[in-house]
Amino acid sequence: MTKTTSAPSRLTDADRQRVADAVAAAELKSSGEIVTILAERSDGYTDVALSWAAGVAFLALWGLALAPDFYLRLYDRLFADWGHEWTPHSVLMVALFVCGFKFAGMMLIQMWAPLRYWLIPGAVKSARVRDRALRAFRIAADQRTAGKTGVLIYLSMREHRAEIVADRAIAAKVAPEVWGSAMSALLSHVREGRVAEGMAVAVEQVGDILAPHFPRADDDINELPDRLIEV
Repeated sequence: MTKTTSAPSRLTDADRQRVADAVAAAELKSSGEIVTILAERSDGYTDVALSWAAGVAFLALWGLALAPDFYLRLYDRLFADWGHEWTPHSVLMVALFVCGFKFAGMMLIQMWAPLRYWLIPGAVKSARVRDRALRAFRIAADQRTAGKTGVLIYLSMREHRAEIVADRAIAAKVAPEVWGSAMSALLSHVREGRVAEGMAVAVEQVGDILAPHFPRADDDINELPDRLIEV
């Protein structure tokens, strides 16, 4: 399940402790093990930046092909190259220069993170966050509990997206849409900049969802860390 949010991460030690305490309290209600991860970003999106740069370079080449006289006269005016005789080689060199300039320029302006992430399609962000959350889940929680009852709450700040991923035993009993209330509670706080409070409330609600399906046994032990993991 993916949702969007928009807030920078500014956590204090007290914030981190609040999330850890919420996890510990939630795990007293059931045999579920909750892992929380806060990521600054889920991907660098170099491939997307390259695609934009290549697209701009192609458009420049296309413009040169559609209106060659305009661009060649512009070159003559800029460089005062009176009486220049254009050959296929010189035309190709101009085309190469224009494409290279446009490509490099587009890559350069995308170094400004707000623009780079604004240019990334929402579907791509959602897919990358989902993939990163699944990989994080496999490392941090997947089949690492005796009853396969791990749950990951993953928040990616730069993409403004969050995921809740559950282990197979939980997924067999809890439909994905059931996590919607916990996700909404998380995002409503994060949008206002209260990241730790949002994570803590989401953890509490996840614990409430797990409790009737996976009641805590007397000999239950804490199998996964309660602390907030920041990556």
